[in-house]
Amino acid sequence: MNEPIIDITDLSKFYGKARGIEHINLQINEGEIFGFIGPNGAGKSTTIRILMNMIFPTAGSARIMGMDVIKETKKIKNHVGYIPSDANAYTSMDVHEFLSYCLHFYSTENGEKRISEFLEMFGLEPGRKIAELSLGNRKKVSIIQSLLHNPKLLILDEPTTGLDPLMQSVFFELLRSENKKGMTIFFSSHILAEVQILCRRVAIIKSGKIIQVEDIENLRKKQLKKVSVEFGDPAEKAKFTIPGIERIITTPSNLMSFMYSGTVEDLVNFLSNKKLNNLTIEEPSLDEIFLHYYKN
Repeated sequence: MNEPIIDITDLSKFYGKARGIEHINLQINEGEIFGFIGPNGAGKSTTIRILMNMIFPTAGSARIMGMDVIKETKKIKNHVGYIPSDANAYTSMDVHEFLSYCLHFYSTENGEKRISEFLEMFGLEPGRKIAELSLGNRKKVSIIQSLLHNPKLLILDEPTTGLDPLMQSVFFELLRSENKKGMTIFFSSHILAEVQILCRRVAIIKSGKIIQVEDIENLRKKQLKKVSVEFGDPAEKAKFTIPGIERIITTPSNLMSFMYSGTVEDLVNFLSNKKLNNLTIEEPSLDEIFLHYYKN
């Protein structure tokens, strides 16, 4: 079996007494689009900054392409692209000047051609000063910069911040295209929908700990539904029971809401002979999904 392209072993980081991450273990295979998902403050950026050798771990280790992220960081960065959550660049330069400057750090064939192609793809003006750009356009510059040297591994930390839906679609298609060419992508986000669209496997992190590593198809199948039912009379509400419901919230009226892990078909069949005024089934929030995993 091939060595993981990212191999994290018992990784921890504390800022004084404050927790960053605790005992993270994670292996990402070459060629994957791997999702790293959790709410803000969960430890995603801390993990990524250790991988990029921006901060040092308190304990544990991490390797990229078999190389230690601390001892061999220069070698690693020749093969890694990185998009930070905050899109900062040299604001005194214009777009093309900055991207051309970045090329000098790598031995890259057809670098200027790639710059031109990406600028056209994202609709950026090469002569615009970076200081004049919106957050979304700065993020586009960051995306382009991360891909100029054809990295073997692309690490993304909340990469869609500031991008409008059209540009997000363009960006996702670009990621799929690069992945088909062999690029491994580590995609960190707090937005579940993004991860579901792109990723094959996902790690869920909360409060500095990984609580689940799951194939995305299995995650979809297991994903909870948030259900609200307004019954026609109190008697129907009182005798309502069906496998797969949890965290029931009732009100003095005939309204009941709960999380449901069964199939919609089973739920509708069960409710078909009940007196109902209204039924709502929707996707739960990311935090509600996390609560489900904690309870199980």
